[in-house]
Amino acid sequence: MAISQISRGTLAILLLLAAAFAAAPAALADGDDVAALTESTFEKEVGQDRGALVEFYAPWCGHCKKLAPEYERLGASFKKAKSVLIAKVDCDEHKSLCSKYGVSGYPTIQWFPKGSLEPKKYEGQRTAEALAEFVNTEGGTNVKLATIPSSVVVLTPETFDSIVLDEAKDVLVEFYAPWCGHCKSLAPTYEKVASVFKLDEGVVIANLDADKYRDLAEKYGVTGFPTLKFFPKGNKAGEDYDGGRDLGDFVKFINEKSGTSRDTKGQLTSEAGHIASLDVLAKEFLGASSDKRKEVLSSMEDEAAKLSGPAARHGKVYVTITKKILEKGNEYTKKETERLERMLEKSISPSKADEFIIKKNVLSTFSS
Repeated sequence: MAISQISRGTLAILLLLAAAFAAAPAALADGDDVAALTESTFEKEVGQDRGALVEFYAPWCGHCKKLAPEYERLGASFKKAKSVLIAKVDCDEHKSLCSKYGVSGYPTIQWFPKGSLEPKKYEGQRTAEALAEFVNTEGGTNVKLATIPSSVVVLTPETFDSIVLDEAKDVLVEFYAPWCGHCKSLAPTYEKVASVFKLDEGVVIANLDADKYRDLAEKYGVTGFPTLKFFPKGNKAGEDYDGGRDLGDFVKFINEKSGTSRDTKGQLTSEAGHIASLDVLAKEFLGASSDKRKEVLSSMEDEAAKLSGPAARHGKVYVTITKKILEKGNEYTKKETERLERMLEKSISPSKADEFIIKKNVLSTFSS
């Protein structure tokens, strides 16, 4: 009897979990508020109890890239509207799904009414304003467009020198023209680059309207759009950026040039916060006898005092951890790491997440 009751209880739990997963919202694509649908999730989300606007796109499509910031703004605006879904389908990955709905060019935008898989093609302008008006009309909503703040620093002749030529900053500048198609295609990626590094005080991602401020553009040899130039701390004459123009290419470039440690989502990597000379002393501290550990701490304090900028803050983390281990023993590293991991699972600010990740990374040196 007991076994039978346990089996029924287990079955009930499994059924509840299955229902929860089935009711889970569509996965959001990295870095935006638009649901990324697949062949396996499409009919679970579309044609159900809410209307859906779906963009069928290809990653290489120039018109799709141009639409991207407008469509992401639309997604952000309708994120809390329970009766409407803003979604997209990558037709390179899901060809049969796109073929099923008659997609022959990109982007194709279709409206699926509540409870229907018979779409209505959107033929209007590809702006967030026009799309929002269409969705409000079709979906019976009254959502206003969200204003999404930009992380890109907008330069003018009055601010250029004070920002770009600041010896304490590494600055990437895009010289663009408002009418330039390639510039419009780059815009959403460039905005994401700025968002990735917005918490790094030594990095600035900026742009200049080179069509409006032609004299300044000519001063730096700009002859085509977009032109990207990097102004590192040690070379304010500027260097041409000739790398790739995908988000990963930019992030890798800035990390290598500026000593930052970010991934494409803006999160710190496992390398963030590490300082080679202090890592060596941390290892020495771990292997030292009790009476020698205070000497190593003194050496660590001297080494940390030589650092400047963000590295100086990281140096203080090493010193603090070393003192805590002296006070509480080697078990401190394990307990503190577990505490930080619990905190990182909660909803916390990006700056606080950075603080916790750096401390967790440094703790890993003391627990190896």
